[in-house]
Amino acid sequence: MEYLLFIVSDPAAPTYVPEEDDIENWAADLDRRGAARVGNRLRPPSDATTVTVRDGRTILTDGPFTETKEWIAGFDLIDVADLDEAIEVASRHPMARFGRVEVRPVWPLG
Repeated sequence: MEYLLFIVSDPAAPTYVPEEDDIENWAADLDRRGAARVGNRLRPPSDATTVTVRDGRTILTDGPFTETKEWIAGFDLIDVADLDEAIEVASRHPMARFGRVEVRPVWPLG
C-alpha cells in the first residue's frame, strides 16, 4: 500500500543537529526494502504560488495559502505492507526527531 510522508518543520522541535541527520542511511534502507517510490525536498513557502479559481477567474497568490509557522519541507512516497510499517519507516526519518512526519495513505482514484 502506498503512503505519502509529509516532512514538516516544527518550530517547537529540538534544534536540528546536522551530525544526527542520517537521511542517507534512511533512504538506503528504503531502497533495500524496495519501498522507495519518490521523494524530495521542497522550496520554502516564500517560493510558493497558490492557485485559486473563482467565477472562472484564476487568482494567483505568492506564498502559502495560510499563515503558519510549520511548513511542508519535503515528501516521500513509499510502498509498504500496511500502516504499521509506514509508521515504523516514518519514525526513523531524521525529521521525526527535528520536525514531524505526517503519514497519509494514498487514496487511488479507481
